[in-house]
Amino acid sequence: MEDDTTPRENDQRGHGWYRTLVEEVNDLATVVDTDGTITYVSPAVTRILGYDPDELIGHEGYEFVHPEDRERNADALETVLSDPSESETVEVRFRHADGSWRWIEATVRNRLDDDVIDGILLSSRDITERKEYELEFQELAEEYEALLNNVEDAIFLINVEEDGDTVRFEFERLSPSYEHQTGITTEEVQGQTPREIFGEEQGTELEANYHRCVNAGEPISYQEELRVGEGARFWQTKLAPVVSDGGITRLVGVTRNVTERVERERQLRQQNERLEEFASVISHDLRNPLNVARGRATLLAEQTESDHLDPLLQALDRMEAIVEDTLTLARQGDTISETESVSLTDLVGKCWATVDTADATIEIVDEITFQGDPGRLRHVFENLFRNAVEHGGSDVAVRVGSHNETGIYVEDDGPGIPVEQRDEVFEPGQSSAQGGTGFGLTIVKRIVEAHGWELSVLDGTDGGARFEFEMAEQREFA
Repeated sequence: MEDDTTPRENDQRGHGWYRTLVEEVNDLATVVDTDGTITYVSPAVTRILGYDPDELIGHEGYEFVHPEDRERNADALETVLSDPSESETVEVRFRHADGSWRWIEATVRNRLDDDVIDGILLSSRDITERKEYELEFQELAEEYEALLNNVEDAIFLINVEEDGDTVRFEFERLSPSYEHQTGITTEEVQGQTPREIFGEEQGTELEANYHRCVNAGEPISYQEELRVGEGARFWQTKLAPVVSDGGITRLVGVTRNVTERVERERQLRQQNERLEEFASVISHDLRNPLNVARGRATLLAEQTESDHLDPLLQALDRMEAIVEDTLTLARQGDTISETESVSLTDLVGKCWATVDTADATIEIVDEITFQGDPGRLRHVFENLFRNAVEHGGSDVAVRVGSHNETGIYVEDDGPGIPVEQRDEVFEPGQSSAQGGTGFGLTIVKRIVEAHGWELSVLDGTDGGARFEFEMAEQREFA
Protein backbone atom coordinates (compact mmCIF):
# COMPACT_ATOMS: atom_id res chain seq x y z
CA MET A 1 0.00 0.00 0.00
CA GLU A 2 1.49 3.32 -1.07
CA ASP A 3 2.00 6.18 1.35
CA ASP A 4 0.35 9.13 -0.43
CA THR A 5 1.37 11.78 2.18
CA THR A 6 3.56 14.59 0.93
CA PRO A 7 7.04 15.42 2.38
CA ARG A 8 5.60 18.63 3.84
CA GLU A 9 2.92 16.67 5.66
CA ASN A 10 5.59 14.28 6.99
CA ASP A 11 7.67 17.19 8.33
CA GLN A 12 4.65 18.69 10.01
CA ARG A 13 3.77 15.36 11.58
CA GLY A 14 7.37 14.87 12.80
CA HIS A 15 7.50 18.35 14.24
CA GLY A 16 4.20 17.77 15.99
CA TRP A 17 5.44 14.52 17.48
CA TYR A 18 8.65 16.18 18.66
CA ARG A 19 6.77 19.10 20.21
CA THR A 20 4.42 16.71 22.01
CA LEU A 21 7.38 14.77 23.38
CA VAL A 22 9.09 17.94 24.65
CA GLU A 23 5.92 19.26 26.24
CA GLU A 24 5.01 16.03 28.02
CA VAL A 25 8.33 14.82 29.43
CA ASN A 26 9.27 15.64 33.01
CA ASP A 27 12.47 17.48 32.11
CA LEU A 28 12.34 21.17 31.28
CA ALA A 29 13.49 22.14 27.77
CA THR A 30 14.72 25.69 27.19
CA VAL A 31 16.22 27.36 24.12
CA VAL A 32 18.29 30.55 24.36
CA ASP A 33 20.09 32.55 21.71
CA THR A 34 23.76 33.51 21.79
CA ASP A 35 22.97 36.46 24.10
CA GLY A 36 21.25 34.20 26.63
CA THR A 37 17.76 35.42 25.76
CA ILE A 38 15.09 32.77 26.17
CA THR A 39 13.36 31.99 22.86
CA TYR A 40 11.48 28.88 23.95
CA VAL A 41 10.62 27.10 27.19
CA SER A 42 8.53 23.94 27.50
CA PRO A 43 5.28 23.82 29.52
CA ALA A 44 7.08 21.80 32.24
CA VAL A 45 8.32 25.15 33.54
CA THR A 46 4.93 25.75 35.15
CA ARG A 47 5.16 22.54 37.19
CA ILE A 48 8.86 22.92 38.04
CA LEU A 49 9.27 26.68 38.52
CA GLY A 50 5.73 28.06 38.66
CA TYR A 51 6.00 30.28 35.56
CA ASP A 52 3.85 30.43 32.48
CA PRO A 53 6.17 29.98 29.46
CA ASP A 54 5.26 33.44 28.12
CA GLU A 55 6.56 35.02 31.36
CA LEU A 56 10.10 33.88 30.51
CA ILE A 57 10.30 34.11 26.72
CA GLY A 58 12.15 37.27 25.68
CA HIS A 59 13.98 37.58 29.03
CA GLU A 60 17.64 36.82 29.61
CA GLY A 61 18.01 33.65 31.60
CA TYR A 62 20.68 35.27 33.78
CA GLU A 63 17.98 37.40 35.39
CA PHE A 64 16.55 34.32 37.08
CA VAL A 65 19.85 32.67 38.03
CA HIS A 66 21.26 33.19 41.53
CA PRO A 67 24.04 35.82 41.45
CA GLU A 68 26.56 33.38 42.89
CA ASP A 69 25.86 30.88 40.09
CA ARG A 70 25.79 33.22 37.06
CA GLU A 71 29.49 32.92 36.29
CA ARG A 72 29.29 29.14 36.33
CA ASN A 73 26.25 29.29 34.03
CA ALA A 74 28.04 31.67 31.63
CA ASP A 75 31.11 29.43 31.50
CA ALA A 76 28.95 26.49 30.41
CA LEU A 77 27.37 28.52 27.58
CA GLU A 78 30.77 29.80 26.46
CA THR A 79 32.13 26.27 26.30
CA VAL A 80 29.41 24.95 24.00
CA LEU A 81 29.52 28.09 21.83
CA SER A 82 33.26 27.72 21.29
CA ASP A 83 33.01 24.01 20.51
CA PRO A 84 29.64 22.86 19.09
CA SER A 85 30.58 19.20 19.63
CA GLU A 86 30.83 19.69 23.39
CA SER A 87 28.02 19.55 25.94
CA GLU A 88 28.19 20.88 29.50
CA THR A 89 26.23 19.98 32.64
CA VAL A 90 25.89 22.74 35.20
CA GLU A 91 24.05 23.09 38.52
CA VAL A 92 22.58 26.51 39.32
CA ARG A 93 19.92 28.02 41.54
CA PHE A 94 16.94 29.37 39.57
CA ARG A 95 14.37 31.70 41.07
CA HIS A 96 10.94 30.12 41.46
CA ALA A 97 7.83 32.17 40.74
CA ASP A 98 7.15 32.29 44.51
CA GLY A 99 10.54 33.93 45.14
CA SER A 100 12.33 30.87 46.51
CA TRP A 101 15.40 29.33 44.91
CA ARG A 102 15.32 25.90 43.28
CA TRP A 103 18.39 23.92 42.29
CA ILE A 104 18.37 23.07 38.56
CA GLU A 105 20.72 20.68 36.77
CA ALA A 106 20.99 21.69 33.11
CA THR A 107 22.71 19.90 30.24
CA VAL A 108 23.73 22.52 27.66
CA ARG A 109 24.07 21.67 23.95
CA ASN A 110 24.82 23.84 20.91
CA ARG A 111 21.92 23.52 18.38
CA LEU A 112 22.69 26.61 16.27
CA ASP A 113 21.82 26.21 12.62
CA ASP A 114 19.84 23.06 13.43
CA ASP A 115 16.88 22.40 11.11
CA VAL A 116 14.56 21.96 14.12
CA ILE A 117 16.12 24.01 16.93
CA ASP A 118 18.13 27.14 16.28
CA GLY A 119 19.89 28.14 19.52
CA ILE A 120 21.38 26.75 22.71
CA LEU A 121 19.30 23.88 24.11
CA LEU A 122 19.16 23.39 27.88
CA SER A 123 17.63 20.17 29.15
CA SER A 124 16.96 20.78 32.88
CA ARG A 125 15.56 19.00 35.88
CA ASP A 126 14.80 20.01 39.46
CA ILE A 127 17.43 18.60 41.83
CA THR A 128 16.53 20.65 44.92
CA GLU A 129 15.76 17.63 47.07
CA ARG A 130 19.02 15.99 46.05
CA LYS A 131 21.00 19.14 46.82
CA GLU A 132 19.30 19.48 50.21
CA TYR A 133 20.18 15.88 50.95
CA GLU A 134 23.75 16.49 49.84
CA LEU A 135 23.94 19.59 52.04
CA GLU A 136 22.56 17.67 55.00
CA PHE A 137 24.99 14.85 54.31
CA GLN A 138 27.86 17.35 54.08
CA GLU A 139 26.89 18.91 57.41
CA LEU A 140 26.74 15.47 59.00
CA ALA A 141 30.10 14.61 57.47
CA GLU A 142 31.59 17.79 58.90
CA GLU A 143 30.13 17.02 62.33
CA TYR A 144 31.44 13.47 62.08
CA GLU A 145 34.86 14.80 61.07
CA ALA A 146 34.88 17.24 64.00
CA LEU A 147 33.90 14.44 66.37
CA LEU A 148 36.50 12.09 64.98
CA ASN A 149 39.25 14.68 65.26
CA ASN A 150 38.43 16.05 68.72
CA VAL A 151 36.94 13.28 70.88
CA GLU A 152 39.27 12.02 73.61
CA ASP A 153 38.26 8.40 73.22
CA ALA A 154 40.02 6.47 70.46
CA ILE A 155 37.85 5.73 67.40
CA PHE A 156 38.53 3.22 64.63
CA LEU A 157 36.59 2.31 61.49
CA ILE A 158 36.56 -1.23 60.08
CA ASN A 159 35.35 -2.15 56.59
CA VAL A 160 33.39 -5.40 56.45
CA GLU A 161 33.57 -7.40 53.22
CA GLU A 162 31.46 -10.55 52.94
CA ASP A 163 32.20 -13.20 50.32
CA GLY A 164 29.87 -16.11 50.82
CA ASP A 165 30.60 -17.56 54.26
CA THR A 166 33.84 -15.59 54.58
CA VAL A 167 34.02 -12.17 56.24
CA ARG A 168 37.08 -9.97 55.86
CA PHE A 169 37.78 -7.06 58.21
CA GLU A 170 40.02 -4.22 57.06
CA PHE A 171 41.00 -1.05 58.90
CA GLU A 172 39.72 2.05 57.12
CA ARG A 173 40.58 4.95 59.42
CA LEU A 174 41.83 5.81 62.91
CA SER A 175 41.01 8.96 64.84
CA PRO A 176 43.86 11.30 65.90
CA SER A 177 43.24 10.24 69.50
CA TYR A 178 43.69 6.58 68.53
CA GLU A 179 46.91 7.42 66.72
CA HIS A 180 48.18 9.43 69.69
CA GLN A 181 47.39 6.75 72.27
CA THR A 182 48.72 3.79 70.29
CA GLY A 183 51.41 5.25 68.05
CA ILE A 184 49.68 3.59 65.08
CA THR A 185 48.62 5.75 62.12
CA THR A 186 45.86 5.45 59.54
CA GLU A 187 48.45 5.21 56.76
CA GLU A 188 49.99 2.15 58.43
CA VAL A 189 46.75 0.20 58.84
CA GLN A 190 44.49 1.33 55.98
CA GLY A 191 43.36 -1.68 53.95
CA GLN A 192 45.10 -4.09 56.35
CA THR A 193 43.48 -6.81 58.46
CA PRO A 194 43.87 -7.01 62.26
CA ARG A 195 46.12 -10.06 61.86
CA GLU A 196 48.39 -8.20 59.46
CA ILE A 197 48.74 -5.30 61.91
CA PHE A 198 48.78 -6.99 65.32
CA GLY A 199 49.96 -10.49 64.52
CA GLU A 200 48.17 -13.79 64.39
CA GLU A 201 47.37 -14.15 68.13
CA GLN A 202 46.13 -10.66 68.90
CA GLY A 203 44.56 -10.25 65.45
CA THR A 204 42.52 -13.43 65.90
CA GLU A 205 41.21 -12.16 69.25
CA LEU A 206 40.23 -8.82 67.70
CA GLU A 207 38.46 -10.47 64.77
CA ALA A 208 36.55 -12.76 67.13
CA ASN A 209 34.88 -9.69 68.66
CA TYR A 210 34.25 -8.20 65.20
CA HIS A 211 32.56 -11.45 64.14
CA ARG A 212 30.49 -11.36 67.35
CA CYS A 213 29.25 -7.85 66.52
CA VAL A 214 28.39 -8.80 62.93
CA ASN A 215 26.53 -11.92 64.06
CA ALA A 216 24.63 -9.99 66.75
CA GLY A 217 23.74 -7.19 64.34
CA GLU A 218 23.79 -4.70 67.22
CA PRO A 219 26.35 -2.82 69.37
CA ILE A 220 28.43 -4.83 71.82
CA SER A 221 30.75 -3.79 74.66
CA TYR A 222 33.74 -5.66 76.00
CA GLN A 223 37.14 -5.28 77.60
CA GLU A 224 40.10 -6.44 75.56
CA GLU A 225 43.84 -6.71 75.95
CA LEU A 226 45.83 -5.11 73.16
CA ARG A 227 49.51 -4.59 73.84
CA VAL A 228 50.50 -1.47 71.90
CA GLY A 229 52.76 0.20 74.47
CA GLU A 230 53.86 0.24 78.08
CA GLY A 231 51.03 2.56 79.12
CA ALA A 232 48.31 1.12 76.90
CA ARG A 233 47.39 -2.50 77.33
CA PHE A 234 43.76 -2.88 78.45
CA TRP A 235 40.90 -1.24 76.54
CA GLN A 236 37.18 -0.85 77.16
CA THR A 237 35.63 -1.04 73.70
CA LYS A 238 32.17 -0.48 72.23
CA LEU A 239 31.60 -1.75 68.71
CA ALA A 240 28.60 -0.79 66.54
CA PRO A 241 27.61 -2.10 63.08
CA VAL A 242 26.72 0.17 60.14
CA VAL A 243 23.96 -1.32 57.98
CA SER A 244 23.67 -0.44 54.28
CA ASP A 245 21.34 -2.10 51.76
CA GLY A 246 20.40 -4.72 54.31
CA GLY A 247 23.97 -5.75 55.09
CA ILE A 248 26.69 -4.71 57.52
CA THR A 249 29.35 -2.82 55.61
CA ARG A 250 31.33 -1.20 58.40
CA LEU A 251 32.06 -1.38 62.12
CA VAL A 252 32.60 1.74 64.21
CA GLY A 253 34.66 1.18 67.33
CA VAL A 254 35.07 3.53 70.30
CA THR A 255 37.69 2.45 72.79
CA ARG A 256 39.19 3.84 75.97
CA ASN A 257 42.51 3.04 77.61
CA VAL A 258 41.62 1.52 81.01
CA THR A 259 45.04 0.09 81.82
CA GLU A 260 45.42 2.15 85.00
CA ARG A 261 41.97 1.12 86.23
CA VAL A 262 42.61 -2.55 85.53
CA GLU A 263 45.96 -2.37 87.32
CA ARG A 264 44.32 -0.67 90.32
CA GLU A 265 41.64 -3.34 90.45
CA ARG A 266 44.31 -6.02 90.29
CA GLN A 267 46.25 -4.37 93.12
CA LEU A 268 43.04 -4.02 95.12
CA ARG A 269 42.28 -7.72 94.69
CA GLN A 270 45.79 -8.58 95.84
CA GLN A 271 45.42 -6.23 98.79
CA ASN A 272 42.08 -7.73 99.73
CA GLU A 273 43.55 -11.21 99.50
CA ARG A 274 46.34 -10.17 101.89
CA LEU A 275 43.79 -8.58 104.24
CA GLU A 276 41.75 -11.75 104.15
CA GLU A 277 44.86 -13.76 105.03
CA PHE A 278 45.54 -11.34 107.87
CA ALA A 279 41.95 -11.60 109.08
CA SER A 280 42.16 -15.38 108.91
CA VAL A 281 45.28 -15.39 111.08
CA ILE A 282 43.60 -13.15 113.64
CA SER A 283 40.39 -15.12 113.55
CA HIS A 284 41.96 -18.55 114.03
CA ASP A 285 45.52 -18.30 115.28
CA LEU A 286 44.87 -15.52 117.80
CA ARG A 287 41.26 -16.05 118.81
CA ASN A 288 41.70 -19.73 119.64
CA PRO A 289 44.40 -19.23 122.32
CA LEU A 290 42.46 -16.18 123.55
CA ASN A 291 39.41 -18.36 124.13
CA VAL A 292 41.57 -20.89 125.96
CA ALA A 293 42.97 -18.14 128.19
CA ARG A 294 39.50 -16.79 129.02
CA GLY A 295 38.21 -20.27 129.83
CA ARG A 296 41.16 -20.99 132.12
CA ALA A 297 40.78 -17.62 133.84
CA THR A 298 37.10 -18.32 134.45
CA LEU A 299 37.88 -21.73 135.98
CA LEU A 300 40.60 -20.20 138.10
CA ALA A 301 38.14 -17.57 139.41
CA GLU A 302 35.83 -20.39 140.53
CA GLN A 303 38.60 -22.20 142.36
CA THR A 304 40.37 -19.34 144.10
CA GLU A 305 40.16 -15.71 145.04
CA SER A 306 42.73 -13.21 143.81
CA ASP A 307 42.90 -9.47 143.21
CA HIS A 308 44.56 -10.24 139.89
CA LEU A 309 41.62 -12.14 138.35
CA ASP A 310 39.35 -9.16 137.55
CA PRO A 311 42.11 -7.18 135.78
CA LEU A 312 43.04 -10.39 133.93
CA LEU A 313 39.48 -10.97 132.71
CA GLN A 314 39.14 -7.29 131.73
CA ALA A 315 42.37 -7.53 129.74
CA LEU A 316 41.09 -10.62 127.95
CA ASP A 317 37.79 -8.87 127.16
CA ARG A 318 39.75 -5.92 125.73
CA MET A 319 41.81 -8.29 123.60
CA GLU A 320 38.57 -9.84 122.28
CA ALA A 321 37.23 -6.38 121.42
CA ILE A 322 40.46 -5.51 119.60
CA VAL A 323 40.23 -8.76 117.62
CA GLU A 324 36.63 -8.03 116.61
CA ASP A 325 37.42 -4.46 115.55
CA THR A 326 40.53 -5.53 113.67
CA LEU A 327 38.57 -8.17 111.77
CA THR A 328 35.91 -5.61 110.91
CA LEU A 329 38.53 -3.13 109.74
CA ALA A 330 40.39 -5.68 107.64
CA ARG A 331 37.30 -7.02 105.90
CA GLN A 332 35.60 -3.75 104.94
CA GLY A 333 37.54 -3.16 101.72
CA ASP A 334 37.85 0.19 99.97
CA THR A 335 34.71 0.28 97.83
CA ILE A 336 31.02 -0.58 98.01
CA SER A 337 30.03 -2.63 94.97
CA GLU A 338 26.34 -3.20 95.69
CA THR A 339 23.80 -1.00 97.48
CA GLU A 340 20.12 -1.17 98.31
CA SER A 341 17.44 1.10 99.69
CA VAL A 342 17.97 1.54 103.44
CA SER A 343 15.47 2.90 105.97
CA LEU A 344 17.25 5.07 108.54
CA THR A 345 14.68 4.25 111.24
CA ASP A 346 15.00 0.49 110.74
CA LEU A 347 18.81 0.60 110.61
CA VAL A 348 19.17 2.81 113.70
CA GLY A 349 16.68 0.69 115.64
CA LYS A 350 18.58 -2.54 114.95
CA CYS A 351 21.95 -0.97 115.79
CA TRP A 352 20.73 0.64 119.03
CA ALA A 353 19.33 -2.71 120.17
CA THR A 354 22.71 -4.45 119.80
CA VAL A 355 24.75 -1.90 121.78
CA ASP A 356 24.94 -1.82 125.59
CA THR A 357 23.43 1.66 125.97
CA ALA A 358 22.53 1.47 129.71
CA ASP A 359 20.23 4.48 130.39
CA ALA A 360 21.11 6.35 127.19
CA THR A 361 18.26 7.58 124.95
CA ILE A 362 17.89 7.71 121.18
CA GLU A 363 15.76 10.11 119.10
CA ILE A 364 15.24 9.65 115.36
CA VAL A 365 14.30 13.10 114.08
CA ASP A 366 13.71 12.29 110.37
CA GLU A 367 12.38 9.26 108.53
CA ILE A 368 14.43 8.90 105.35
CA THR A 369 15.59 6.22 102.95
CA PHE A 370 18.85 6.17 101.03
CA GLN A 371 21.13 3.87 99.04
CA GLY A 372 23.80 1.99 100.98
CA ASP A 373 25.17 -1.32 102.20
CA PRO A 374 23.12 -2.04 105.35
CA GLY A 375 25.53 -4.71 106.61
CA ARG A 376 28.50 -2.35 106.67
CA LEU A 377 26.46 0.62 107.84
CA ARG A 378 25.51 -1.32 110.98
CA HIS A 379 29.18 -1.11 111.99
CA VAL A 380 29.01 2.67 111.48
CA PHE A 381 26.01 3.33 113.71
CA GLU A 382 26.91 0.71 116.33
CA ASN A 383 30.37 2.25 116.74
CA LEU A 384 28.98 5.80 116.92
CA PHE A 385 26.42 4.79 119.54
CA ARG A 386 29.07 2.91 121.53
CA ASN A 387 31.39 5.90 121.22
CA ALA A 388 28.66 8.23 122.54
CA VAL A 389 28.03 6.05 125.60
CA GLU A 390 31.74 5.55 126.31
CA HIS A 391 32.45 9.30 126.21
CA GLY A 392 29.09 10.81 127.22
CA GLY A 393 28.12 8.51 130.05
CA SER A 394 25.38 5.95 130.57
CA ASP A 395 22.60 8.58 130.37
CA VAL A 396 23.79 10.32 127.21
CA ALA A 397 21.13 11.48 124.71
CA VAL A 398 21.69 10.61 121.06
CA ARG A 399 19.89 12.18 118.10
CA VAL A 400 19.83 10.97 114.47
CA GLY A 401 18.38 12.77 111.44
CA SER A 402 18.98 14.36 108.03
CA HIS A 403 20.73 17.65 107.29
CA ASN A 404 20.55 20.00 104.29
CA GLU A 405 18.65 17.30 102.35
CA THR A 406 22.02 15.83 101.41
CA GLY A 407 23.07 13.63 104.29
CA ILE A 408 22.69 12.16 107.76
CA TYR A 409 23.92 13.26 111.17
CA VAL A 410 24.46 11.49 114.49
CA GLU A 411 24.97 13.74 117.53
CA ASP A 412 25.00 13.46 121.32
CA ASP A 413 24.99 15.79 124.32
CA GLY A 414 28.26 14.50 125.74
CA PRO A 415 31.53 16.42 126.19
CA GLY A 416 32.18 16.69 122.46
CA ILE A 417 35.50 16.52 120.61
CA PRO A 418 37.93 19.47 120.73
CA VAL A 419 38.63 21.03 117.33
CA GLU A 420 42.35 20.22 117.46
CA GLN A 421 41.59 16.52 117.99
CA ARG A 422 38.96 16.00 115.30
CA ASP A 423 41.40 14.69 112.72
CA GLU A 424 43.22 12.45 115.18
CA VAL A 425 40.13 10.60 116.40
CA PHE A 426 39.91 8.69 113.11
CA GLU A 427 43.47 7.35 113.36
CA PRO A 428 43.77 3.67 114.35
CA GLY A 429 44.40 3.18 118.07
CA GLN A 430 43.20 6.66 119.12
CA SER A 431 40.79 6.45 122.07
CA SER A 432 40.27 8.56 125.14
CA ALA A 433 37.72 6.21 126.70
CA GLN A 434 38.86 3.70 129.27
CA GLY A 435 38.83 0.23 127.72
CA GLY A 436 38.29 1.53 124.18
CA THR A 437 40.13 -0.16 121.33
CA GLY A 438 40.76 3.00 119.32
CA PHE A 439 39.44 1.38 116.12
CA GLY A 440 35.76 2.35 116.32
CA LEU A 441 35.92 5.73 114.56
CA THR A 442 38.52 4.41 112.12
CA ILE A 443 35.99 1.79 111.04
CA VAL A 444 33.31 4.48 110.75
CA LYS A 445 35.51 6.60 108.48
CA ARG A 446 36.55 3.68 106.24
CA ILE A 447 32.98 2.51 105.67
CA VAL A 448 31.59 6.00 105.07
CA GLU A 449 34.31 6.77 102.50
CA ALA A 450 33.81 3.36 100.87
CA HIS A 451 30.25 4.53 100.11
CA GLY A 452 31.65 7.58 98.37
CA TRP A 453 30.38 9.86 101.14
CA GLU A 454 32.19 12.60 103.07
CA LEU A 455 32.52 12.48 106.87
CA SER A 456 32.97 15.51 109.10
CA VAL A 457 32.95 16.17 112.86
CA LEU A 458 31.26 19.27 114.29
CA ASP A 459 29.85 20.55 117.57
CA GLY A 460 26.49 19.00 118.46
CA THR A 461 23.33 21.02 118.99
CA ASP A 462 23.60 20.51 122.75
CA GLY A 463 27.37 20.82 122.94
CA GLY A 464 28.34 17.22 122.26
CA ALA A 465 29.88 15.64 119.17
CA ARG A 466 28.11 15.67 115.79
CA PHE A 467 29.09 13.35 112.92
CA GLU A 468 27.77 14.26 109.48
CA PHE A 469 27.71 12.05 106.37
CA GLU A 470 27.43 13.97 103.08
CA MET A 471 25.79 11.54 100.63
CA ALA A 472 25.32 13.91 97.65
CA GLU A 473 23.44 12.18 94.80
CA GLN A 474 23.32 8.76 96.48
CA ARG A 475 20.45 9.70 98.72
CA GLU A 476 16.82 8.69 98.12
CA PHE A 477 14.90 10.69 100.64
CA ALA A 478 11.34 9.54 101.15
